[in-house]
Amino acid sequence: MQFGIFSVGDVTPDPTTGRAPSEAERIKAMVAIAERAEQAGLDVFATGEHHNPPFVPSSPTTMLGYIAARTERLILSTATTLITTNDPVKIAEDFAMLQHLADGRVDLMMGRGNTGPVYPWFGKDIRDGIALAIENYNLLHRLWREDVVDWQGEHRTPLQAFTSTPRPLDGVPPFVWHGSIRSPEIAEQAAYYGDGFFANHIFWPKEHFQRLIALYRRRYEHYGHGAADQAIVGLGGQVFMRRNSQDAVREFRPYFDNAPVYGHGPSLEEFTAETPLTVGSPEQVIEKTLTFRDYFGDYQRQLFLIDHAGLPLKTVLEQVDMLGEEVVPVLRKEFEALRPAHVPATAPTHASLAAAKRTGEEVVR
Repeated sequence: MQFGIFSVGDVTPDPTTGRAPSEAERIKAMVAIAERAEQAGLDVFATGEHHNPPFVPSSPTTMLGYIAARTERLILSTATTLITTNDPVKIAEDFAMLQHLADGRVDLMMGRGNTGPVYPWFGKDIRDGIALAIENYNLLHRLWREDVVDWQGEHRTPLQAFTSTPRPLDGVPPFVWHGSIRSPEIAEQAAYYGDGFFANHIFWPKEHFQRLIALYRRRYEHYGHGAADQAIVGLGGQVFMRRNSQDAVREFRPYFDNAPVYGHGPSLEEFTAETPLTVGSPEQVIEKTLTFRDYFGDYQRQLFLIDHAGLPLKTVLEQVDMLGEEVVPVLRKEFEALRPAHVPATAPTHASLAAAKRTGEEVVR
């Protein structure tokens, strides 16, 4: 099973000091967190994509390419690639280039984002959000698999005898996740292509995502990619840990109470009861994360959000170390012991997809 970290890249003042990092400090902190994730034995680092303050990761492939040069094993991913407002031709070329630079250690997560104004910033209409997601991904899927593409759609100019360069490494496109917090159409899209479905359920109760994941699993089987329980699922989560749970709650409370995304709303206790947020000891994080399997079935990737709300870099790196040393080894062992033999233990990687291509096996697309 793959475990890792995803970052939204927010620049938020530390509520205990009032100081906000500069954009340069925040960008370099994300790189430091990715490097520490590899050192701690984690599998994945993922960055969001945002084009508005207070966020900095507007160019994920630039950041991931830099991280690729400073790491050897880490899978580099996006936590959102805006399939609606990015040109699919540019996505195809950028991520194929990143594939070559990173020796295949690349996948990406398609999403529509959660910032409405981003649509007109890139010349799009938010009312076309679902249609853009469907049409743009269909084109991207073809660009990676066909050497010469003729294409015409509703939302961009036609292509005639177009070849995207560079071609995917070893003729194998990056594995794609489709992320959604509310749209059954995106779960359907992931199932149709046999791609992964990522439920970033950090803000909503589990019942909402149980419905989306169940839909994805049913439709994955319907389209002939495998049994429903073999579908490739990823989950988000949030943690803050200290050896003593009371210390964790006391230290994290001012960050929670003032966070732009959920501050001044439900209490910390209410939020931890209703969502995956876990604030406590490593043992409590293990206990709660293991319950995700009860709600969603066996799954292949778990990403944690740990670097938001103004938390200092030193504190975040301590969280990475605790995940790597105390939490993830136990989770790996426990999840593996429960997983049926026919269910994939991990999401497809470049190595597994390339090997399947060489032997002519049917692969997750």
